Amino acid sequence: MRTLFIALVVCTGFTNALKAQDSIPATASDTLVVLWSSGDPEVAEKACLMYTGYAKRQKWFREVILLAWGPSERLMSENQMVKDKIATLQKDGVIVQACIVCANMYNVTEDLKVCSVDVRGTGGLLTKYIKRGYKMISF
Repeated sequence: MRTLFIALVVCTGFTNALKAQDSIPATASDTLVVLWSSGDPEVAEKACLMYTGYAKRQKWFREVILLAWGPSERLMSENQMVKDKIATLQKDGVIVQACIVCANMYNVTEDLKVCSVDVRGTGGLLTKYIKRGYKMISF
């Protein structure tokens, strides 16, 4: 009876550990931040957004964050192809963020919010990502 109890406790603990593993936040080495500032549609389509999508769908990184700054924000608000690709990235689980200061300068803040982009102050946020040791790439 005692052996059965111990086995039950061990199995329950193991099962709970497996369940908890699914909710473990991504580590710094398993998080990619894509800093996107280019306003060039070709760079967006054939480099930045394509790599970002593959990084998430192929599970190269557990967490992928697309951080838009400057001209990329204007492109995101005006170009339908880019809007469609952003929507697909979001559907795939990519976190899409944009700098509110830049968005306000380009007068696109509301356009980005309509597209479910997290528009906020990002200078401190980017600094936090760097200090945490997140992997970074920029376009």
